[in-house]
Parts: sequence; C-alpha cells; structure tokens
Amino acid sequence: MMPCALAVSPHLDDAVFSAGGTLAHLARGGWNVVMATVFTASVAEPKGFALACQLDKGLSAEVDYMALRREEDLVAAAHLGIEAPVHLPFREAPHRGYGSPPELFGGLHADDRIELNLADAFETLISQIRPDLILAPQAVGGHVDHVQVVRALRACRPGVYPAAPILWWRDYPYTVRSADPQEPLREIFSDFDPCEIRFDAECESRKAQACAAYGSQIGFQFGGAEALVARLKDEGAVERFRLTGTLPRGVPPNAAAV
Repeated sequence: MMPCALAVSPHLDDAVFSAGGTLAHLARGGWNVVMATVFTASVAEPKGFALACQLDKGLSAEVDYMALRREEDLVAAAHLGIEAPVHLPFREAPHRGYGSPPELFGGLHADDRIELNLADAFETLISQIRPDLILAPQAVGGHVDHVQVVRALRACRPGVYPAAPILWWRDYPYTVRSADPQEPLREIFSDFDPCEIRFDAECESRKAQACAAYGSQIGFQFGGAEALVARLKDEGAVERFRLTGTLPRGVPPNAAAV
C-alpha cells in the first residue's frame, strides 16, 4: 500500500508556493499526495472588500472568482503529479467580516470561530485518508485564514487517527516580503525542530510550472511571470519547515535538521 501525504492549504496556491517541490518529490516517489485546500467556496454577488479582491486582479464582478481559482488549482496539481485535489467548502476571510487588507493581517476577529468547523472537517479528512505525513502552514505573515488553519489542526481531537508527523511550512511568499515577517504563532513553532528539504531540478521545474498555473495571482503576488521565475530561483530548490514527529521513509533523503 502506497504511503499517503496530506497537504492542508489555506488558499488555492499556498501549498504549492510553500511546499510544491516537496510535494512533487513525494508524488514522483510513489506517494499518494492529497492536496486539500480549505477556503475555496464561491460566494454569489460578492460586495465591498470581497469584491475588491477580484477586481484588483483584473477580473470583472461577473466572474466566479473562486471557480476560476479552483480550475487553476487543478492545473497546478497536475504539474506536481497530484490527482484530484480536494476543495473544502469554507469561505475566505473577506466573506467572514474582514473588511480591508490590514484586517487580514491584524489578528482574529472575536466572532470568527471558524476553527471549530475546520477542526471537524480536518478530523473527517484525516480519518478517511489516514495520512503517513501531513504538511501545513506556520502562518508566517499572519494572514487570519492561515492562523485559523493552524489553530484547527492543533484542535483536532487526539485518537481520531494515530498522530502523523507534520511538516509545518514557512508560508511563501510572506517569508520574502519582509526581513522580519509577522509570525503570530512563533512561540508555538519555536519548540519544533527546524528542517529543510532540498529537491532536484525536475521537482524544481514542476514547482515552477505549478506556481505559474495560478495566473490570477501571479501579478498581485509577484509582479508578473518573470518576477515569479526570479523569486523561485532565489529560493535555491529548498523548502523550510518545522517538524513534529519523525519523518517517514520516502521523504527526500536529504531532509536535514538546520
């Protein structure tokens, strides 16, 4: 039976941007890689800041923004060698009362308790697919959706499924937007062992193609396709994580503590 890795991605691009090389390596090595994105729900007739989040990417109000992004995710997953990514039906923060860019990075609203629903969904998903390895964000950058994913994963009930090791990725590109990016959960992750995973040229190329598949995001996130290529080259085919548990066999052999 092939081993299984579950990547829990807040948004439709986060797992690929932050851990795409590692996911490509696992898929090529015969792992069943499940890339599950949390906040993918379409919302009819978005208003205000939620609407602005698609207008500022050159998309008209009539476009189903999340449907477009889900299609991009299918293409990205195929480049990594991943079949049938999972799209969970939760709404992004702009549809949950966060009304401006500063609010997305300014801490959780007191009435935003979505982590309870996420924890239930994660327990179901983990029980169904029984992963040997989980990959998830550290919430570097402080985006509230990323923070809620971490909180929900940590809130899953023990005993739902035997604990799998978790590679907590450093959220890219937030890691390169500032010399000292926000890390609201730094205290939690400082207790976990840092490690880095290097991957070969084929996996580096697969990651680059997968990142480029998110065409609606590339201009906003990187300033265009050429800038994306340059940024990825700067990363040097390495991804950095914090680790809980022990890595199973079949994870890149050059995974190392740092």
